[in-house]
Amino acid sequence: MNWGDVPAWGALAVSGIAIWISIKARGDGRVSADAALRSAVAAEETLAAQQRAEAEAAMPRVHLVVSHIDKDLYRLQNDGTATASNIVFDQDDLPPVFRLRGTREVTLNAGEAIDFLMAGSMGSAVPPQLFARWDGQDPAVPVRVPRKP
Repeated sequence: MNWGDVPAWGALAVSGIAIWISIKARGDGRVSADAALRSAVAAEETLAAQQRAEAEAAMPRVHLVVSHIDKDLYRLQNDGTATASNIVFDQDDLPPVFRLRGTREVTLNAGEAIDFLMAGSMGSAVPPQLFARWDGQDPAVPVRVPRKP
């Protein structure tokens, strides 16, 4: 072996190591790029979901509330931000006495209220909740009825 060949063999070994490091770095770069892409996609999906939730929260909504006024007199109020048109209550859940404007249409704009009569009997008490529907709302939603003091 000639001493002049030693630097050539050393250079070959160093270049081999450099090639190996380059290939390894390229693979790590690809993994890093894939991770960055997945992170960006996840961030976009999260932002889109947040924007949908904000848009849904900003939509006008009906929120019916029943309050007890006196004896068998109650008040139905729309505390929401949208109009509730053609409000009806499920007949199966109503107490024996229930009078809400007879058979006329009941529509409550945001903030409006209407008084109504509701009373139980010996065999059937006033229910703890009524189930209401209105135009655009199906199925019926529960409306809590407060207990008489």
